[in-house]
Amino acid sequence: MSHPAAPQLALMRAALDDLRAGRASIADLCSAWRARSDVMNALPPRYQQVAEDLLGRLEAGSLFTEESCSFSQKDLTDSLSTWLDKAQQTLASD
Repeated sequence: MSHPAAPQLALMRAALDDLRAGRASIADLCSAWRARSDVMNALPPRYQQVAEDLLGRLEAGSLFTEESCSFSQKDLTDSLSTWLDKAQQTLASD
């Protein structure tokens, strides 16, 4: 049986998909992810640290053009996708 917070990962993935498709802003994504304290509290503390680091870099990168920023939005969204996969595995094993 999966963890009760596991379905909330789908909302986080949808927010990421919306950003990638241009239907949402980085601020929308960050807000949606930070609102999922139920997921963050269900995971080991390092997950929240990594997610917050990635979100912070996305926010910082949004202040600059892609060429002038050392953070690649694609690389960061790929990392968030990997984070979701690992979080899902961790919650499923609980």
